[in-house]
Amino acid sequence: MTMQDARTEQDLLIETFDGRARRRENRRAFFTAALGAAAVGSAFVYSDPALAQTAVTDADVLNFALNLEYLEAQFYLYAVNGTGLTSDLTASGGGAAGGTVTGGARVDFLTDPLVGAYAREIAADELAHVKFLRTALGTAAVAMPNINISGDANGPFTAAARAAGVVDATGTFNPYASPTDFLLGAFIFEDVGVTAYKGAAPLLTNKTFLEAAAGILAVEAYHAAIVRTTLYSKGVQGLIDATEKISAARDTLDGSPADDPVRGIGGDDDQGIAPSGSGDTLIANLSPLNSNGLAYSRTPGQVLNIVYLSAGAATMGGFFPNGVTGNIKSTG
Repeated sequence: MTMQDARTEQDLLIETFDGRARRRENRRAFFTAALGAAAVGSAFVYSDPALAQTAVTDADVLNFALNLEYLEAQFYLYAVNGTGLTSDLTASGGGAAGGTVTGGARVDFLTDPLVGAYAREIAADELAHVKFLRTALGTAAVAMPNINISGDANGPFTAAARAAGVVDATGTFNPYASPTDFLLGAFIFEDVGVTAYKGAAPLLTNKTFLEAAAGILAVEAYHAAIVRTTLYSKGVQGLIDATEKISAARDTLDGSPADDPVRGIGGDDDQGIAPSGSGDTLIANLSPLNSNGLAYSRTPGQVLNIVYLSAGAATMGGFFPNGVTGNIKSTG
C-alpha cells in the first residue's frame, strides 16, 4: 500500500464518520417530527389468520413493534453494559410496572473491538427505538413483558440452538460468551426484525407512523447487514453453517407456505449467509431476498412463532415466557 493509498483510505474513513454523524442527527430530527404529526387510532382488518376480521388499531401494531424493541434493546444493552433498560422505559404509558428480565450479561469485546463498536451502535439504536415508540404511543404504550435472554442451559438461546442443530441435544449456546457467539445470537433476531416491520407496514393506516415504521425498518436492515457481513467476513465455515441451520429453524417455526411468490419461494424464504458458486462466479448472500430482489415479510403471528420458539398455536414461550403485552399476542 502506498502513502497515497493510506491517505485516501484515511480521508474516506473521516468522511464516513462525518456522514454517519449527520445521518444520526437527521434521524433524530425525523423521529421528533413524527411524534407530533399525528395521533394513533385508525382501525383496519388484521391480516393474520389468528386475528382475521378483528379491528386492530395503529396503536396495536406499534405496541407489537414495541414488544420486539424491548427484547432487542435488552439483549444489546446487556451485551454492551451488563445492564438493561431503566424502569421508566419498561412501565406502561399509564404507569404500570414493566416485567422482569431473566439472564443477560456483558460481553468481553476486548478480543474483537470492531464487533464491540457495532454492538454499542446497535444498542444505542434499539434504545432510541424504544423511546420513540413509547413517546409516539403515549399513555397507550404497553409495559414491557417478562423477557428471557438467558444464555444458560435452560435459556431460549440454547433451546433455539439445539432445535437448529447448532449445538447438540445437551449442548449450551451462550451468546455472551464471546463476540462471535454474540453475533450468532444477534443473527437470530435481526432478520426477524426486518421481516416483522415489512410485514406490519401495510397494516398501518396513518402515513406518519408508516413513514416512521419504514425508518425503523431501514435501521433494522442496516443492523442485519452488519451482523451478516461480519459473520461472513470471518470466513469460518462453521459460522456460515450455523447461520444456515438457524435460518432453516426459523423457516420451520414460522410455517412458511410451500409456494408464496410474495414472501419467498418454495417455503424457503429465510436465508443464511452461505454463498453460491465458486471462484470467479462466487456470489455472497448478505441480503436475504426473493427472486424479485425484495426483502420478504412475516405476519405478526409468524414473528411470534419464532420468538415464542413454537411452530404451532401459542401465546407465550421462548424469549417471552409469559407472552407479549398488547392485543396482538397469539401465533394463530
